[in-house]
Amino acid sequence: IQLVESGGGSVQAGGSLRLSCAASGFVFTDYSIGWFRQAPGKGREGVSCISSAGGSSIFTDSAKGRFTASRDNAKHMAYLDMNNLTPEDTAVYYCALDRRPNYCSNYDAEYVYWGQGTQVTVSS
Repeated sequence: IQLVESGGGSVQAGGSLRLSCAASGFVFTDYSIGWFRQAPGKGREGVSCISSAGGSSIFTDSAKGRFTASRDNAKHMAYLDMNNLTPEDTAVYYCALDRRPNYCSNYDAEYVYWGQGTQVTVSS
């Protein structure tokens, strides 16, 4: 099982990024996908989740209205679209797999496989 994030980078406040999570080695629709982030000196935070059928949740209050999670089951890809970014969004972003395809959780302990992360840096 492999998850590879991409799409991170450095942007100015107000900018946008699309993070991608490429998945391989498993039946993609057997898992829901979570997005987490970890800022320097802070714990890992659940940002969003999308179920196998495409139902999504945004867990981080500050991200509501700005972030959107999606997935393309045919391409084995998941995405996190982030708009109107702020310096507080600076973190390493991870995608992760939950074995419950129809359940969305913001608890990192419930996720069994993780990508390596992609850095997002937002400057003011």
